Amino acid sequence: MNHLLKVPLLARRAFSSSARQMKNRVPEAQKIFQEDNGLPVHLKGGTRDVLFYRATMTLTIGGTFYSLYLLFMAAMPQKKH
Repeated sequence: MNHLLKVPLLARRAFSSSARQMKNRVPEAQKIFQEDNGLPVHLKGGTRDVLFYRATMTLTIGGTFYSLYLLFMAAMPQKKH
């Protein structure tokens, strides 16, 4: 019965000690994203944001052309041999 009382206490200690070690980085992020440097907000995060943006645009444009190609192929009558 005594071991049931220890679990919540251990969990509470682990949670409270890890919460104290975390640094609040929100003010740093606010400075970066609110800076008036002419960049759109989705690119202000740096190189990683630029790479994600370019990969998303590449997949979007490629997927659009591929779906148009498949639609065109579906609209064409099939040749009978």
